[in-house]
Amino acid sequence: MAFLGFFFFSGKALAVCPVCTIAVGAGVGFSRWLGIDDTITGLWIGGLTVSLTMWTINWFNKKEFNFKGRDLITVIGYYSLMIIPLYFSSIIGHPYNKIWGLDKLLFGIILGSILFFLGAWSYDLIKQKRGRAHFPFQKVVMPIFPLVVLSIIFYFLTK
Repeated sequence: MAFLGFFFFSGKALAVCPVCTIAVGAGVGFSRWLGIDDTITGLWIGGLTVSLTMWTINWFNKKEFNFKGRDLITVIGYYSLMIIPLYFSSIIGHPYNKIWGLDKLLFGIILGSILFFLGAWSYDLIKQKRGRAHFPFQKVVMPIFPLVVLSIIFYFLTK
């Protein structure tokens, strides 16, 4: 009864993850239709996933919502919401869609995640040292710039 009461008396749900997952799946299909390589699409999916993870962890911090393993569970949850549906819809895992022995989309997600995180982290370091950004929208530019550069590089590598 208590479990059912949770559904009847809970507040408004802000469903970001499932909507994003569906949008990512549709975006992958649309990017394939446009002829964009899965490696490039994966870069942006990885960046989106890191962004959503960081946004959620910051929200948890503001709401003082803490429990053991919170950040790890958040990371695993978001990546599961992105990768598992793509795997079960056979978008990830095709034997002929590989780059350097790894699925192109998965490779792009891993690389995009790392680069987006490093860009956001380096912005935080600069802001801690200087106290403010060097130029307007630096917080946006620094995580996205590596994705743009790598998208251009992979465009020519996979062409």
